[in-house]
Amino acid sequence: MKIDNKTRVYIDGANLYNASIFFDWKLDYKRLYVWLSENFKTEKIYLFIGFVEENKDLYDFLEKIGYKIVFKKTLKSKGQIKGNCDAELVLKSAEDIIRKDMSKIVLVSSDGDFSCLLEFAKSENKEVFVVSPSQKLSYLIRRLYVKTVYLKDLKELLKGKGPR
Repeated sequence: MKIDNKTRVYIDGANLYNASIFFDWKLDYKRLYVWLSENFKTEKIYLFIGFVEENKDLYDFLEKIGYKIVFKKTLKSKGQIKGNCDAELVLKSAEDIIRKDMSKIVLVSSDGDFSCLLEFAKSENKEVFVVSPSQKLSYLIRRLYVKTVYLKDLKELLKGKGPR
């Protein structure tokens, strides 16, 4: 496979994880990495995720298979872990766009909060592609008429074995 060093993939880890719970299937992160790298011809796949100490082995595994992980410090609030990485994802991708390090941006998220990022990428003449973990892709993204694929359509290819 010929690698395109001008394509970047940015994954909203929480959005991806929550969609797999909603659809009640275990996502195989290695298969996802292979699918993304083969379909978009890149090894620059960033996964934005909140850091939880108990998941260190998972993070080591994800890095070993090729993901470039960007962590956010998490907080516990009312028994729930909070670690929203939206700002980190926007900052990293906007930096790459401004530095002219990319020609194509691939966003893995269904979250309308990223519509401003996609609009910015388009205004900078970047090719924009969305991989939506949810069938309910935000209208704010849909109205931009970007190329989109839904992970649910790839379920058989990307699902893992065993419980979630």
